[in-house]
Amino acid sequence: MKLAAALIALLALAFVPSLVGPYPLGLMIGILGYGILATAWALFSGPTRYISLATVAFFGLGAYTVAVLSETLPYPLVLLAAAAIGLVVALLVGLATLRLAGIYFVIFTFGLTELVRQLVTYYEVNVTRTLGRYVFLPFGPEHIYWQLLALLAATLAIAFWVRQSKIGLALRVIGDDPVVASHLGIRITRAKLTLFSISAVIMTLAGAIQAPRWTYIEPSIVFNPTTSFLVVIMALLGGPNRLFGPLLGAIPLFLLFEWLSANFPNHYSIILGLLFIAIVFVLPNGVLAAVDSVRARLTRKEASA
Repeated sequence: MKLAAALIALLALAFVPSLVGPYPLGLMIGILGYGILATAWALFSGPTRYISLATVAFFGLGAYTVAVLSETLPYPLVLLAAAAIGLVVALLVGLATLRLAGIYFVIFTFGLTELVRQLVTYYEVNVTRTLGRYVFLPFGPEHIYWQLLALLAATLAIAFWVRQSKIGLALRVIGDDPVVASHLGIRITRAKLTLFSISAVIMTLAGAIQAPRWTYIEPSIVFNPTTSFLVVIMALLGGPNRLFGPLLGAIPLFLLFEWLSANFPNHYSIILGLLFIAIVFVLPNGVLAAVDSVRARLTRKEASA
């Protein structure tokens, strides 16, 4: 029933561009973009409990790939190139770092974002002699919206498959106890690397699809570390181990952050940090898990009465 309802909802969402104006459509594009990033983040970080802050590194690589190649290659090939670049970088990073855990993994992924940003900036300034790039593609907001909607559907399908597959079970065991996982014969590095790479490719494609939306991009725009923190907060709010949890967390928080950035630009970062702390302490397993817990308590009370 849930999957059928999700399919109906996705089909209904396809008609949104013909029903709303430019501003609501822009909000929907933002919600879809962050929903994809949060769901992709939860693919790997949900079961393994590895907090990755590398989201915007792959997002920015996708956007820059479109900016660099869009004038020389057909758009479908540009997207394939972006996915390939995201996959290669994910494999290299994963092989080097997925043996780390805890705070060491968090620090490395945060440093990776800054490293990629600095490398792109250095290349632009010293090789191409320019800092930003223009993206001229014949796409309107509705085209970007439909592409993101298709990517969201594919991401949810992958997330559903992972939850039902052996690799998903292996990652959950790894997240609970890596030592037990190794004794059970699970190839820990291989399992983590597979999901980390799939997650990274989705993030890269999300950045690539949204590149035409800005027209002009530069490292400070597409490699903004705030994006990585927002994705983590959204996934944690909805519940990283629920299929639709990250998406449900992205919707209210994106709208809230849009309002905060417009009305409290000087206090935005402070409010963001406080919100992150509140979610971690009050709703560590997400809103959906909290709702299920309340329902279970009410059921027990009714049964005992």
